[in-house]
Amino acid sequence: MRGGWCGAALLGRALRPPAARRGFAATLVRNSYDVRNVEITPPEQRKVTFDTHALVQDLEAHGFAKEQAETILRTLVTLSNVSLDTVYKDMVTQTQQEITLKQIMAHLDSIRKDMVILEKSEFANLRAENEKMKIELDQVKQQLLNETGKIQTDSKLDINLERSRVTDMFTDQERKLMEVTTEFHKKDASTNSVISEISNKIDTEIASLKTLMESNKLDTIRYLADCSDLPM
Repeated sequence: MRGGWCGAALLGRALRPPAARRGFAATLVRNSYDVRNVEITPPEQRKVTFDTHALVQDLEAHGFAKEQAETILRTLVTLSNVSLDTVYKDMVTQTQQEITLKQIMAHLDSIRKDMVILEKSEFANLRAENEKMKIELDQVKQQLLNETGKIQTDSKLDINLERSRVTDMFTDQERKLMEVTTEFHKKDASTNSVISEISNKIDTEIASLKTLMESNKLDTIRYLADCSDLPM
């Protein structure tokens, strides 16, 4: 009995569809294997597991008629057969179990071969994809190098132009500063000349005034001296 239940469990696991793995195409799964009907002994040929004659006698001893006892016996036998049929329905024979295991192993071998083929195909696809990505990366790298070189060239040209512009602007500012400085020196020299001339004029006028004051002073002294000599 234990072997029959184990066989039923193995059969149930074998008939369970495997889950599809990510990245692999699942092999076509059969809905069922070649299940063979178990040859169970017909009810009329089965041996009863209890003493029917003793049961009839026991029932008659408890007040049942012979026909009633035989009816109860037939009912018990029918129930026993139904129970056995229910139990046998979930059981397999050893031969059928071996056939099912062979089918499962053949199915697993087929799955294993499919997985090997898929792995080889996936590896080839990955290698081709890697080569393609490598070529694209080289192209992008070359494009970046070209763009970088172009940007560096443009930057150097812009820097040189800006440097030349700043140099020209500085030279122009320096030239203007020199012109302003020269003009300032000229005006300063002119102003100094004017100031010197004015200063000389002032000195001359002051000297003239001093001379005039001295002359007036002498005239005044003379006048006072002449006035003091007059008779009172």
